[in-house]
Amino acid sequence: MKQYYSYDTFKNDTNELIKKLRPYKAQTILAIARGGLTLSHCMAEGLEIRDVQSIRTELYDKDCKRSELTLFGECLFQEHIKKVLVVDDIADSGETLDFIMKYLKRNFPEVEFQSCTLFYKKTSIYEPDFWINEALEWIEFFWEKDFIK
Repeated sequence: MKQYYSYDTFKNDTNELIKKLRPYKAQTILAIARGGLTLSHCMAEGLEIRDVQSIRTELYDKDCKRSELTLFGECLFQEHIKKVLVVDDIADSGETLDFIMKYLKRNFPEVEFQSCTLFYKKTSIYEPDFWINEALEWIEFFWEKDFIK
């Protein structure tokens, strides 16, 4: 089964995440491309954060899962940055978020990292610090479906 995730639901859920995250006072947002890009932009607007960065991972070649996850890009946190919000659309298997959070904490021990997603699947190996919905089926995000000809 598949669940279509509309823009209106996204807007409401994103506003809920913004309310939850406002007390954290993140200075930078790190988007996990591609899934976290749309949410990161909206979170940046709502939290008034100008410093938005992105990194990309790959775990699949088409339908074939790789033996290990590959990271593309790098993070450049200025010395005054102490709190970073890591954003993705979903913690499905959790492999991506687990890998990235371990990478960030290992390479930037002076920075506090918190993660957020729109969806979290209870079978995920990584639970985000903040999430809105439990994923019970495959999620088809509006940005994946609404712009295909």
